Amino acid sequence: MKYLLHLIVSFLLLTGPAAIAQDSSQVKWDFSAEKKGEGQYILHFKAKLNPGWKLFSVTMGDDDPNTRIVLDSISDARATVTALGENGSLRKGKDATLDMEVKYFENEADITATIQYKGKVEDVKGNIVYMIAKGEEFLPEETPFRFNADPSGNLAVGKAGLQTSAEAVSQLKRDRIDLQNPVVKIGGVGAEEKSPWMIFFLGFLGGLVALFTPCVFPMIPLTVSFFTKGAQDRKKGIFNAAMYGFFIFLIYVLFSVPFHIAGAAEPEIFNNISTNVWLNLIFFAIFVVFALSFFGLYDITLPSGLASKADSKANKGTMLGIFFMALTLVVVSFSCTGPILGTLLAGSASAGGSAWLLTAGMAGFGVSLALPFALFAMFPNWLNSLPKSGGWLTSVKVVLGFVELALAVKFLSNADLVTHWGILHRETFFLIWIIIGLLTTLYLLGVIRFPHDSPVKKLGPVRIIFAVIFGAFTLYLIPGVTNTKYARLKLMSGFAPPMSYSWYGNTAHHRGSVEPDVINDYEKALELAKAQNKPILIDFTGWACVNCRNMEENVWTDPEVHGLIKDNYILVSLYTDDRAKLADEDQFLFKSPDGKEKKIVTIGNKYATMQTVNFVNNSQPLYVLISPDEQLLTYPVGYTPKISEYAAWLRGGLEGFKKVSQ
Repeated sequence: MKYLLHLIVSFLLLTGPAAIAQDSSQVKWDFSAEKKGEGQYILHFKAKLNPGWKLFSVTMGDDDPNTRIVLDSISDARATVTALGENGSLRKGKDATLDMEVKYFENEADITATIQYKGKVEDVKGNIVYMIAKGEEFLPEETPFRFNADPSGNLAVGKAGLQTSAEAVSQLKRDRIDLQNPVVKIGGVGAEEKSPWMIFFLGFLGGLVALFTPCVFPMIPLTVSFFTKGAQDRKKGIFNAAMYGFFIFLIYVLFSVPFHIAGAAEPEIFNNISTNVWLNLIFFAIFVVFALSFFGLYDITLPSGLASKADSKANKGTMLGIFFMALTLVVVSFSCTGPILGTLLAGSASAGGSAWLLTAGMAGFGVSLALPFALFAMFPNWLNSLPKSGGWLTSVKVVLGFVELALAVKFLSNADLVTHWGILHRETFFLIWIIIGLLTTLYLLGVIRFPHDSPVKKLGPVRIIFAVIFGAFTLYLIPGVTNTKYARLKLMSGFAPPMSYSWYGNTAHHRGSVEPDVINDYEKALELAKAQNKPILIDFTGWACVNCRNMEENVWTDPEVHGLIKDNYILVSLYTDDRAKLADEDQFLFKSPDGKEKKIVTIGNKYATMQTVNFVNNSQPLYVLISPDEQLLTYPVGYTPKISEYAAWLRGGLEGFKKVSQ
């Protein structure tokens, strides 16, 4: 337990400003600085703690609760913390919660940091990262500080943390844009959003896949026999089985409820899920772990105690007992259904939708999984037509493992795109998928097998059909790694990295696409539009946005659309998921009209907020047509795969621009 607590503490301290408060109501800090020598200063951080709270010492280990002075990257390039010190009544004692000796302060403390400049004395800023505790309550905290240098080389306390100002607000809230009164009444967002029924259908398909896994399939005859033979009469057995199926459906729908609560508090949660670097890396790791489990390297199960508790309550012959029987199935089948549910969550997030899309997907999954139990209870003779459990279930699991590996690559690609690491270009993505597809095909043909597989003595028709499907798809992917006109694979449009993120750069196979005049600089686009007297096409997009790639590779490449954009508009692409940090002086605290505060630290923060406050929309893509003086020419539109409709909208914008110009 001690080491577990240490890990939790370390994780919280490393999660940064996004996860922990900037200032504590339990600690008040005062800052001061004194010059010690040439380019050397002592920074004082005086803390006053509320009664009962303790502040951990700077001498505590890195894996223990502690206090640290951390300079930001710019300040760290100018100066180095050479020593940490502390003044005050340092206490020592054993902490019962941590089960270890700790050093801490109560009431007040004076933490000092000696810094040595590497050259000219300039402004320095950073954060005090610390842990405070009271009884069993531990709080990780972070408080920003700033010291400004004057011409004489003295340091004075400055305003710390991100600041807000009218000028900063005006960068994002463009008062001239009137969303309700465009020049031409054409366009409008909403109709293009992904249908909940489509997500329900995809969830239903996911449930069908889950049915034919070793965790679920053998449970069907076992459970149906229990209800039909254990009931007082057949009608009662059918009713119990139907309720069992309903409870399975209900449990999966309930899984989506927390996302409704979180979405009400933070409307951008699904966009954050689909583009957050750490979440995508976590999904990548989880899918690899599940894939290796499907290959038979190990078994993944939820804690046995959880399954045992659910199973013990299931033995009660009441409606509550039937509910716990359903819960037991959900728990014990998690190792097979978990990856499919994870894909469903990620798919709902990338659809740019809301918690209702996830609910629709979960409902489809629950219906598909529950339906066989009710139907086979009503018609028990159907059980004889089911294939017997055997080696084919293992084959299904292995094929799912290959599919999970391919999906894991997609999540890694999302993280790579938004951070610009450059490790998974478009062709690298296709090369990995080709290898996975080839291995899957060879496995289905019996050429390769895993230690737990039996030799394939005869290829059945189903196995041959799936081998042909995987083989054909693998062949389809091969042009994706080439520098030819065939590299644009329509079926993979939006799923693979964009054409511009390539080994070959912007060469022959990128011809026909529309390149933005300006990337990630709205103000520069305005200047260019005024200089050339052209309207602006604002493209709110994302590196990990599937529908954005579909538009760019299938709609913008149409000759008419390409000509309309290239010849008549200034195109500016604003990436709402770009994790590149703004320059230090360009970071600020944005206060929205409803009083909420948001840190604008990255390019993505800036333009996602700009999209939301001006156009009341946080899904991508979103296209907006404005004049150089920011008059809205048409209603904005979102994902519009119908080429004629999108071209008509662009022509409407030109009509509006003529009216404005006249």
